[in-house]
Amino acid sequence: MRIATWNVNSAKQRMPRLLPWLQQRRPDIVCLQETKLTDAAFHDLFDSPLAELGYEVAHHGQGGYNGVALLSRVGLDDVEAGFTGQPDYDGRAEARAVSATCGGVRVHSLYVPNGREVGSPHYQYKLAWLDALAVAVAAGPAEVALCGDINVAPADIDLFDPAAFEGHTHVTEAERQRLGAFGLIDVVRARWPEHDSVYSYWDYRAGMFHQDYGMRIDLVLASGSVADRVAAAWVDRAARKGRLPSDHAPVIVDLDVALDGDIGPIVPPPSKPGRRAGSGKVKLPHAVD
Repeated sequence: MRIATWNVNSAKQRMPRLLPWLQQRRPDIVCLQETKLTDAAFHDLFDSPLAELGYEVAHHGQGGYNGVALLSRVGLDDVEAGFTGQPDYDGRAEARAVSATCGGVRVHSLYVPNGREVGSPHYQYKLAWLDALAVAVAAGPAEVALCGDINVAPADIDLFDPAAFEGHTHVTEAERQRLGAFGLIDVVRARWPEHDSVYSYWDYRAGMFHQDYGMRIDLVLASGSVADRVAAAWVDRAARKGRLPSDHAPVIVDLDVALDGDIGPIVPPPSKPGRRAGSGKVKLPHAVD
């Protein structure tokens, strides 16, 4: 069973890339983030072509921003939009989470709040959102995978230059502690524990992708019983290349059988490695995703 997660940064804009990518990579379960569509608009655009590819669809959107989806060819049962205890922001519950049971695994497609600035109301919302999600996930079931744009780099090895991120969100101890509180396994890092320059997000500006100045914030966090089945786990960097890409690359995890072999951790590898010296000389062009 192949699971993939991808922040497409507008499903409508990425449609010409998404549908061929589904045919190429053949994932059984797909978690999408930042669809930026209402439920009606998503279903009008995607229901027919996705049905032709054999996917059932669950979408939780609000239009213009946020929005998450689950596509499955192995069942889509007990769909839940949001999660129990999900906090509001500015008086509104945002469309940032959708889950379902797919092939015996409870799969969550997640777009974790950005946090914006350390100490800001949005940062406090992010921490509260992660706390509430941990409580909801702990209630079961045991076979679980949290997939999506988690907006937290788990460790300094997941940054092109840790010094460049000092004082920013995504890297604070409080955010990283929330990841640990789930008690789940980061399957890409578990599969490739020593590899640096394994990134899933590169800012559009300042040639960050071509210089491989990235960070790894798109994750698959799995329970032990699911992680024990991992046969391959990698970042599909090829999907970040070319015309009109998302600023994120998909993360792909194979359970039981590695469809393309045990490749990775990032495919294809970058032609120019990112800065890893901790110099802090590269200034981030704007707040990270």
